Amino acid sequence: MPRSTVARIDLDALKHNFRLAQAKAGDARAMAVVKADGYGHGIAAVAKALADDAGKFAVACLEEALALRAAGIRQPVAMLQGVHSQRDLAVCRQRGFEPVLHNGVQLEWLAGDSAPSFWLKVNTGMNRLGFRPDDLPAVMAKLEASGCGHHVLGFVTHFACADDPASAMTHDQTAVFERATAPWPDLMRSVGNSAAHFLPDQPLYDWSRPGIMLYGASPMIAATGPELGLKPVMTLEAPLIATRVVGPGESIGYGATWVADTETRMGMVAIGYGDGYPRHAGTGTPAAVRGTRISLLGRVSMDMLAVNLTGAPEAQEGDMVELWGGTVSVDEVAACAGTIGYELLTGVTARVPRAHE
Repeated sequence: MPRSTVARIDLDALKHNFRLAQAKAGDARAMAVVKADGYGHGIAAVAKALADDAGKFAVACLEEALALRAAGIRQPVAMLQGVHSQRDLAVCRQRGFEPVLHNGVQLEWLAGDSAPSFWLKVNTGMNRLGFRPDDLPAVMAKLEASGCGHHVLGFVTHFACADDPASAMTHDQTAVFERATAPWPDLMRSVGNSAAHFLPDQPLYDWSRPGIMLYGASPMIAATGPELGLKPVMTLEAPLIATRVVGPGESIGYGATWVADTETRMGMVAIGYGDGYPRHAGTGTPAAVRGTRISLLGRVSMDMLAVNLTGAPEAQEGDMVELWGGTVSVDEVAACAGTIGYELLTGVTARVPRAHE
């Protein structure tokens, strides 16, 4: 019989979060970002759950777009990283994929009427991908001359600091984007990552791109998902497989990093960094059992971790421990591990089955 460690996926919570994103997008339409296997939630199940609400999906790369078609998704799919070879363009045209092109080499691969519909990435200051704003007129002229101009759907950019409401960079990037794209008012525009949905008065234009918020984790540095009205989609659970009492002076786990100063009842939970739980989450990281918050003790091992059961005296072997979910936010665990909820959700390994509910 397999162990009962599981990631439970609440598809109703997912739908709630998408509808919240759409409401916050105002006049813009929200495309559902399902890259990285639906942020670790299962790309096929996530996309099918959102198929009645989302008019467009977004992924990073071609293999993810193909996974959506294999799952029966028929909506257009934006490919945010563009294409990696010329032959990918033919696949995009055949399958209804919309690559986001971001450099001159990709433009050279285009060929007149055989080109797919595509977006152009504008580098407004993040300096990862995209054409510089001053180069956009020459880019558009080249596309018109090659017969590909009518395939351009619109322009995309990405914000570097939208998670920080105190930063002026999002305002500055928006202004750069507005000026750069103004000569083509009939083309669509897309700027809004999850964080941008929570910035007052931030224009989202034609299409927003909610990602992490769909899965209930916070895109903002100063708030958790629940504080933003988001519902947790993944509940990561594992069984309590042993309990014991340790006395003063006894330690737990590798490195003996936690030592009891009083008699302490503790338990071992069947999950570890081999399952994607963060090794850097140490003593004090919250968890829950029977709805009661508890905390980790010592170092996380590959297959197990220890918890303090002092505050949950009724907990016993066989009980399921929530590592994150409705009682303990994934954002709280991420903060304790020195990372972000994105990494935790996408890092849950294939050893942990997903149960879509």
